[in-house]
Amino acid sequence: MDKDSNIRTYPDMGELAFGKTGRLIISGLIYTELFLVSVGFLILEGDNLSNLFPTVEIHTADLAIGGKKLFVILVALVLDNLRILSYVSASRVFASAIIILSISWTATFDGVGFHQKGTLVNWKGNPTAVSLYAFCYCAHPVFPSLYNSMRNKHQFSNVLLVSFLLSTAGYASMAIICCLMFGPKVESQVTLNLKINKVSPKIAICTTLVNPISKFALMVTPITNALKDLLPRTYRNRATRILISTVLVIRTTTVALVVPFFGYLMSLS
Repeated sequence: MDKDSNIRTYPDMGELAFGKTGRLIISGLIYTELFLVSVGFLILEGDNLSNLFPTVEIHTADLAIGGKKLFVILVALVLDNLRILSYVSASRVFASAIIILSISWTATFDGVGFHQKGTLVNWKGNPTAVSLYAFCYCAHPVFPSLYNSMRNKHQFSNVLLVSFLLSTAGYASMAIICCLMFGPKVESQVTLNLKINKVSPKIAICTTLVNPISKFALMVTPITNALKDLLPRTYRNRATRILISTVLVIRTTTVALVVPFFGYLMSLS
């Protein structure tokens, strides 16, 4: 990207390095990953909201929709209006710290404690563990956009270094804390282990809801732009973009409703 200002995305890099075939392969990989991550965010939202409000149901004619499915649909409808995400995006910077503090408070002062021990190696859990680890570092699709938006691009490496160090410290802290709290019984989302009869677990769950909402737009926007670029120039307008975005949200919602657990999706990813 330093050498050629026309390179804006990973598919552009793939084409420069390996021609049209490289662009096709890189596009397929990166957009499949973005799609699966978007689905994962919807599942996260549905799981945590149904944990907070387990008895909520909507009745339409002879159909009753409740639990996780209801909240996945509601979140998808909210996320389809990407404008509102700007109001919550800034808060995600502090969300991770608040989650760690609230879960630590739950263990220290709400009676859970740090008395459990996990298995050193669990081969059956490796697919989920590796995928969860990769999911934590799923921000790489936005690196080109981040690089292009920087005024001083020479600081890009320093930005990545600081970001990854802070993120890794946060993830390692959560891993150790949750292992000591719940041992082998810890869920793929630790918030599902928390009882909501105290204030601190509710804070952790509510804060967990912020990150997927704010990041969903970052994941689906590159896919929307790529699909729009496939159309003739005469069809590249606002209405087409809204239609593509809506169809994409419907597709991610459908997959999120079909896949019952976040851990299953992570094993696949």
